Amino acid sequence: MKKKILFVCIGNAFRSQMAEAFARAYGGGAVEAASAGLAPVVEVPEITKKVMLEKGIDLDGHFPKALLHMDVGSYDVVVNMSGVPLKLPVREVIEWRVPDPVSGGEKAAREARDQIEQLVAGLLIRLRRNEG
Repeated sequence: MKKKILFVCIGNAFRSQMAEAFARAYGGGAVEAASAGLAPVVEVPEITKKVMLEKGIDLDGHFPKALLHMDVGSYDVVVNMSGVPLKLPVREVIEWRVPDPVSGGEKAAREARDQIEQLVAGLLIRLRRNEG
């Protein structure tokens, strides 16, 4: 059975979009990934799309979504990168401390991307182990 993961940050512009994309790319058919923001921006920034394309992941079609409009209770795991404590009706909330690259340019976006890639890979391995 697919595990449902929701990645949350502030604007749903950088971190949670990256995490969702990595989970979809690396999770195969084992996970269903989504992302949302506490205060979503209007569109996914070009810099986010650019640094993800460097990893071979195309974010065309991705758009920011509000956590408020998500059926949070339908997810198995929520990964919170917002820095804001969240009380949600889910079995597990994981806190990831990933600096927001919003004003740091491409270098900060790449650093966040690489950190998130490693965190997502570790989460996917853990979820697969817990299935057996």
